[in-house]
Amino acid sequence: MDEALIRSLTPGVLTVLVRRGADFAAAEDAVQDALVEAVRGWPDDPPRDPKGWLVTVAWRRFLDAARADTARRRREDRVEEEPAPGPAPRVDDTLQLYFLCAHPSLTPSSAVALTLRAVGGLTTRQIARAYLVPEATMAQRISRAKRTVSGVRFDRPGDVATVLRVLYLVFNEGYSGDVDLAAEAIRLTRQLAASVDHPEVAGLLALMLLHHARRAARTAPDGSLVPLAEQDRGRWDTVSIAEGVRILQAALARDRLGEFQAQAAIAALHADAPTAGETDWVQIVEWYDELARLTDNPVVRLNRAVAVGEADGPRAGLAELAALDDTLPRHTAVAAYLHERDGDLDTAARLYAEAAHKAPDLAERDHLVRQAARLNSRHRQRR
Repeated sequence: MDEALIRSLTPGVLTVLVRRGADFAAAEDAVQDALVEAVRGWPDDPPRDPKGWLVTVAWRRFLDAARADTARRRREDRVEEEPAPGPAPRVDDTLQLYFLCAHPSLTPSSAVALTLRAVGGLTTRQIARAYLVPEATMAQRISRAKRTVSGVRFDRPGDVATVLRVLYLVFNEGYSGDVDLAAEAIRLTRQLAASVDHPEVAGLLALMLLHHARRAARTAPDGSLVPLAEQDRGRWDTVSIAEGVRILQAALARDRLGEFQAQAAIAALHADAPTAGETDWVQIVEWYDELARLTDNPVVRLNRAVAVGEADGPRAGLAELAALDDTLPRHTAVAAYLHERDGDLDTAARLYAEAAHKAPDLAERDHLVRQAARLNSRHRQRR
């Protein structure tokens, strides 16, 4: 099975069913049924037109479900409208589907969660992690969203801000998670930037390009994480960095600052530094101040504590960290890093080991375990 092909076709198939009059929740169920059939049958008998095959099977599954509904007569009218079999149109409807899923009847957070699940291909666990909530809570939120839009015609697109939030979270999961979605998020954001005149669209595209430019240097040949300060900057993609900076400068010139522009400005300052030691941490702290003002996000304040620790010394960073909720993701890892910078290696080693137990993925856990082992080894050598 070509999983990449399946992932690329799913949004278009879902869009076709919605256009034909299926409500979103029923259409998604039908598409999932069609995907199960594809997994069973395609390895032995691959179709000549995969998208057309999925549309046909999904539409039939939808009709089967519709016939069993209490509104049998009204829904059976749709059977007569079924198009004749034939090749499905090769149109990229993914971005349009993002807008349709950002339905006005949903709250922004519910629209984002629903789109990430139905279109972005993320699991409930991945979405919950992005929102900093338990998996069960996110599952309930997605279920409520599906009930809300059940029976609603998806003919009114949502707002740009909600779509941007979805693309941002898809990129973040693709950049550091289990499923590689970063390139797809960049592609869709480029489409959006070409069709919408909005400074935050440009800010998000710049942010994605600047982060993606460092991707090759983020991991060692053995798959282990390489912290930003230790990355080989010669492996950074200078073409993407230049494009990201150019897009960001044009957006900032419009004097309509938003959170994505502020994040992109921080990423640009990192990209502009020839070495880690030449990073302009004072400016980065100032941009984090702007970002905190715009979002009041606790993760932003956590990252700001790191920047303060670099700009004003580790004890200043620890003072900022003390004012934050210690249950925040990566709070313990940040505390370990700042204590190490302050020379308290015993405390740092203990905190690195503690942070490893809380790590959200295997690569980060292994990195933190190695940090703890490194400091413990130095401690034994001193003895």
